[in-house]
Amino acid sequence: MVLNDSLFGPRTQSELCFADIHDSDGSSSSSHQNPKSTAKWAASLENLLEDPEGVKRFREFLKKEFSEENVLFWLACEDFKKTQDKKQMQEKAKEIYMTFLSSKASSQVNVEGQSRLNEKMLEEPHPLMFQKLQDQIFNLMKYDSYSRFLKSDLFLKHKQTEEEGEDPPDAQTAAKRASRIYNT
Repeated sequence: MVLNDSLFGPRTQSELCFADIHDSDGSSSSSHQNPKSTAKWAASLENLLEDPEGVKRFREFLKKEFSEENVLFWLACEDFKKTQDKKQMQEKAKEIYMTFLSSKASSQVNVEGQSRLNEKMLEEPHPLMFQKLQDQIFNLMKYDSYSRFLKSDLFLKHKQTEEEGEDPPDAQTAAKRASRIYNT
């Protein structure tokens, strides 16, 4: 079944499930933003992945690079590690395997060792069963796509918008007044 995600286009139901892990509630992105969030994002990939708005922007960038499945897999593994209920853990493990790791996966990630995971292992899951694969994807993002993200128009425009929004109110008012004076 294919559903439509307004930000990222057509998605399967399982992709939407993982896509929702760190999405904001749909309200204006600036309302979720801390001052200088782009500075935090630029400090480390870890900081970026801890901020829902940062995750949203990074996903948007990765989507354009056809590698969004990497961050979705990483987020799904983070969510999986927090799961306590055994039955729920089994379901999530199977979902992660089928969505990202199996040879028939809809959003397959390129990691070494995925063939060592098999469906039998999914019957007795444990919170760190995907850790090595998650680490591989994290390093791939950190040393490849994250550095490109920081140089991307998407990031730089967001940073510029953030910086422009931090002008003191008096400066904005003075600029508007000056504009009215000189444009009349």
